[in-house]
Amino acid sequence: MSEWTTAQMPDVSGETVIVTGANSGLGFEGTRAFAEAGATVVMACRSVGRGESAADEIRGQVPDATLSVTELDLADLESVASFAEAFTDTYDGLRALCNNAGVMAIPRSETEDGFETQFGVNHLGHFALTGHLLDALRETDGESRVVTQSSGLHENGTIEFSDLQNERDYGKWDAYGQSKLANLLFAFELNRRLDAAGTDGVTSVGCHPGYADTNLQRRGPEQAGSTLRLAIMKVANAVVAQDAATGALPMLYAATAPEVRGGEYIGPSGFMNMRGPPAEDTPSRRARDSETARRLWDRSEELTGVTYDLPEATVAAGD
Repeated sequence: MSEWTTAQMPDVSGETVIVTGANSGLGFEGTRAFAEAGATVVMACRSVGRGESAADEIRGQVPDATLSVTELDLADLESVASFAEAFTDTYDGLRALCNNAGVMAIPRSETEDGFETQFGVNHLGHFALTGHLLDALRETDGESRVVTQSSGLHENGTIEFSDLQNERDYGKWDAYGQSKLANLLFAFELNRRLDAAGTDGVTSVGCHPGYADTNLQRRGPEQAGSTLRLAIMKVANAVVAQDAATGALPMLYAATAPEVRGGEYIGPSGFMNMRGPPAEDTPSRRARDSETARRLWDRSEELTGVTYDLPEATVAAGD
């Protein structure tokens, strides 16, 4: 396969796409690329002000961009429900839902609903959002996709069902790894359940950006007040990381490339899967554990109060 770039994105004129965390980093670059390809992009942002500033910047580069900034706080389930209601009241279809926003390695805090923030924002917020938008995805003419952004660090994660909110023992990187593993368990379980329901028009795909230079790496040291860690992170980003536009390619490829199939995991194909053009990657065995995925799904429905009108997937022994 030749190296895939945004030049190979199909024309998505007339289609609607949601990108969470669209005002910076991977979300900003993904939004710009979708706009260049003709999509109407709903920029789901916690800060409407920062979202509008980002939209103005994109319009300066893509004059005919069709962008709508809408408030979405993934740390507040009421905000998630309100966003979904506003979307379905305004739009008739949803070509792609890009579950992109996230936080990384921050000091322990809790969401409005009492969830550990990394698990609450990265996983539970997107779980609830996707559930609220499932009908919009199903009712879209042609194919629609849910693309959930994970991380190579999901390989370090475990799902601690006895302490999902890390109340007894919090390690910021352990919590991040758990949340990113949860992203993939959700992405793959969603696809299995869509298959079981015979929902041919909707697929779910996982992806990761490799090592990309974004604000995500800086927020943890900033919140912890560690100037040394912040300086080290800035140097690492400058020396090792690829730029955010390249880091956004796996998400864009997963959302639009005709050859991508539900249940795949897309990431950079270059050095240690940290950089390079997008291609199918191999997730950890834990990410493919269907029993863990089923348990996590059940707990996520209980915690969020959002249930999916999808049957439980039947899997072969050993899957």
